[in-house]
Amino acid sequence: MAALPLLLTACGYGSDAEDDAPRAEAAPDAEKLSAPEVRIGYFPNLTHATALVGVQEGLLQKELGGTRIKASTFNAGPSEIEALNAGSIDIGWIGPSPSINGYTRSGGENLRIISGSASGGVKLVVDPDTVKTLDDLKGKKIATPQLGNTQDVAFLHWIAEKGWKVDAQSGKGDVSVVRTDNKITPDAYRSGSVDGAWVPEPTASKLVAEGAKVLLDESDIWPDKKFVITNIIVSQNFLEEHPDVVEAVLRGSVRTNAWINANPDQAKASANKALEKLSGKALPAEVLNPAWESITFLDDPLASTLDAQAAHAVSAGLLEKPDLNGIYDLKPLNKVLKAEGRPEVDDAGLGVR
Repeated sequence: MAALPLLLTACGYGSDAEDDAPRAEAAPDAEKLSAPEVRIGYFPNLTHATALVGVQEGLLQKELGGTRIKASTFNAGPSEIEALNAGSIDIGWIGPSPSINGYTRSGGENLRIISGSASGGVKLVVDPDTVKTLDDLKGKKIATPQLGNTQDVAFLHWIAEKGWKVDAQSGKGDVSVVRTDNKITPDAYRSGSVDGAWVPEPTASKLVAEGAKVLLDESDIWPDKKFVITNIIVSQNFLEEHPDVVEAVLRGSVRTNAWINANPDQAKASANKALEKLSGKALPAEVLNPAWESITFLDDPLASTLDAQAAHAVSAGLLEKPDLNGIYDLKPLNKVLKAEGRPEVDDAGLGVR
């Protein structure tokens, strides 16, 4: 079934795409794969550090040989899905909600999730003068990035679990859910317009730098403290026509995550350098360090948590019950993992057969 007119959206900061990512140069004598280039998309966010670091350090290009990477950055999931649908990009790093939306709206015809990338990196941060415990949230104004986005759904579900009532559309109820663009949430907090926010990094750590405190890390309410925040999607046409290129990108992603986890300080600096190139401003240490610590980089797409996130959106009235069967194709990833001597990952029964 298709999504309701109110769509699930991403945790980004707008809707524009820019061809401003660093351009990787293929070695002139390197052998090309079945496509001369692969067009990838990702956000200038720490939760997309696999792509940031993979491009910055040349780890993705290394696996592609003579097939050149053409990278574009996006500020919101819907625009990245549009680019995938239009054939402007082939592979993208993106959050779970726009992945679900893109898949269901096309009747399962336009994309596949082929890997995980990151988990975590979402926190509930509050004004310590007005909110001292979770129960104190009742009657308060809490920001989320966007109506129906990944964090908005998570907060609405958490509110429902507390037994409180909130109208999902208006945000009015026992807690006032105030949809606020992440770029201006720190200003809203500073002015007292909101008492806190359920937001991704680095916005959460920016608020903490303004005097807020972390009241809840979303990881703490998930089994094994893991939930998908970023996965990798591919155009079904590109996957069918260029499986060797897709496999090379996945091998680069797997090896980038391995490098990130083996060299966390170097990787953090690399991601920040990439962000500086893209935005013109690096994150200060007091924001970068706690934000980085809260994100786990991994290859497992944590498929069961995507399924749960979809169910949470349904229960909140933001999505009709979706048919997610076939949203995953993890065969290329599992081939790469096996070659790396790593265990295979599971699609929670939602993979192509």
